[in-house]
Amino acid sequence: MTGNEFNFCPMCGKKNITYKDGKKWFCSDCGFDLYNNVAAAVGIIISDCENNILLEKRAKNPRMGFLALPGGFCDADETAEAAAIRECREETGVIPQKISYLCSFPNDYEYKNIAYKTCDLFFTAEIPENAGTIEELIKKLHAQDSEVTEFCSFKVTCEQDIDKIPLAFNSAKKALTVWIYRNKIE
Repeated sequence: MTGNEFNFCPMCGKKNITYKDGKKWFCSDCGFDLYNNVAAAVGIIISDCENNILLEKRAKNPRMGFLALPGGFCDADETAEAAAIRECREETGVIPQKISYLCSFPNDYEYKNIAYKTCDLFFTAEIPENAGTIEELIKKLHAQDSEVTEFCSFKVTCEQDIDKIPLAFNSAKKALTVWIYRNKIE
């Protein structure tokens, strides 16, 4: 299987299955339809008062070794806000404070030669009160056991700062750009 193609229809087993319009698989022999719907994913920008943001080094593919905002896929029957809190807690041990919706962007997520389309919803959050700065928070995170082993911070005040970060996903770059301009307005 390459890309998003089936060799055989999962219903009738015949070879007349095609991937149409980047949206669905269709078998002309039995009429089987399988839609490739967009998956909802979340990311959360946790920052301190000096515009330092918390990032994690991806330990898994896709884009293993690149940096990402804490986040992940929404579970079935879960709100995006709940997913953002859960993913942040699972990946960092941090329960984000005062989360607020920021923006959304489409994203391409290729995993094991399958191209998934996602709608990435981004939130902002304040650093927990007892954490101090992002750097102090990172020291605490490295001292505890979490899913992600490496954390780092970047000071982000302009688009050139974002360009220096080896981000795993373009949607995060776009969300950080929105975050910068939102911070300048407020």
